Amino acid sequence: MTGEHEHVSERVRAVWDLVVPAIREYAGVHAYDGEVMDMSPSAIGARLRRLRQGPPESNLHDETHLSAVEDGLEAMYGQAECHRWNPLVHLENLDLACYEREYAPRSEREAARARHLRSWPEAVDGSLESLDDVSAPVAVALLGAAEGLKTGVEEPEALAAHDRLCDRLRHFAEHGRDDAALGSLLLADLLGAPEGTSVDLGRLEERADGERRRLRERLADECERYRHGSGADPAALVAELVDDHPEADGIYATARAQIGELRKYTSDQDLLPELGGECNVGPAPDSRRFAMAMMSWNGAYEEEAPAWYYVNPPDDSWDASARKQWLAVFSDTTLPSITAHEVIPGHFAHGRMIRRIRGSHVRRSLCSAAFVEGWAHYAEELMVEVGFREDDPRFAIGVFVEALLRVTRLAVALGIHRATMTVEEAARRFEQDAFLQGPAARSEAARATFDPTYGRYTWGKLEIMSLRDEAIAAWGSRFSLRRFHEALLGLGAPPLGTIGDAIGD
Repeated sequence: MTGEHEHVSERVRAVWDLVVPAIREYAGVHAYDGEVMDMSPSAIGARLRRLRQGPPESNLHDETHLSAVEDGLEAMYGQAECHRWNPLVHLENLDLACYEREYAPRSEREAARARHLRSWPEAVDGSLESLDDVSAPVAVALLGAAEGLKTGVEEPEALAAHDRLCDRLRHFAEHGRDDAALGSLLLADLLGAPEGTSVDLGRLEERADGERRRLRERLADECERYRHGSGADPAALVAELVDDHPEADGIYATARAQIGELRKYTSDQDLLPELGGECNVGPAPDSRRFAMAMMSWNGAYEEEAPAWYYVNPPDDSWDASARKQWLAVFSDTTLPSITAHEVIPGHFAHGRMIRRIRGSHVRRSLCSAAFVEGWAHYAEELMVEVGFREDDPRFAIGVFVEALLRVTRLAVALGIHRATMTVEEAARRFEQDAFLQGPAARSEAARATFDPTYGRYTWGKLEIMSLRDEAIAAWGSRFSLRRFHEALLGLGAPPLGTIGDAIGD
């Protein structure tokens, strides 16, 4: 390895070697360009044994942060053995979309992509050694994403390897076990270990129930305000509002305008320091069209380069009903909230703050998923609190609708993996509690089978809000939102169990 990350410790490097796709794309360590992990059981075991082989970090917070990441990887690959039942980690390993963003000259990125693609046959061999316990619901949920990996691939050897992987998933889709539940112990470990904390699933469910009640009350209040107190059924009003959206060719211009508006308001309210940076808006690479919107930020170890806010229009081949349901996500009520989550003050802003950190490879490269998503989810409601578009209740309505989706994810993940809820029951929960319709509700329910910790959005937001209350009490008149945000994001994307260090002495 060369460059700024050349002197990374052996412990940090051992972690990086277990999460190559994330470190390459989101930290920007392009020494990994063209590298594909060996995901066979023996290779995973060898990399796990390298964890913790080295002295502790000199900074106490960084040591706690790093230890939590190591614990999380052992829970993921050691206890839960996700490489055996979750094709997603194998798909991420093969994905070529990381070379689309303009972090380096095109010729360098194309050469790295070619090296990556040449490794597909060997990588798939390793994946097929591991993938021996995929449930039917997980295989069905991920087969489309797996098939999408070959878009733009012409090399016969790579395509043949891809076919072998998809054939394995088709086999499990037809013959795999019906039960996708991990069980309470594994779920609690997968949630808590990477966050440096223990998790009481019953208590977490109670917090989710309380948050759902609060969100319903806030949504009802904003719907009443929109109707000027004349009475409003939230479900009926939301259905009406999401029908007001730009056409497919207008989504990008609308999103760009929202970025400018949110950037200015964040600055005017002194919520964060000047962020700088450029954020482009456009459709995602073909292999990532499964998501409606996502952020690909400028990694901490990269030279300055544009980030991308991927906003995906409906497929031209879809019928009118499917197009309408997809476009409803980009309504004038919900798209501003999504933009706040993905861009400012959410993911893009977070990435810009991580780029400011110096002297700690742990904080610059190792991200808690619950903190990353929790921060972006917190950022949405923060904008309601500070009065963004306060004269237009639609913004707040959109925030609380999105929040109800996230809290339903938490409830559904707990239900499916504790075997108290079926996927069909989970889909009905999304219809009833999160205003989703048919295919969208079923898609969200299916995601729980292969993304068991996707309740992290709500959990992370609640922890950040609780810490902010502690900071208000501890700092008194010295508290400000900017001080709190800078102290918190100065830790990078810390495990939830360590975020209290932001307000310590």
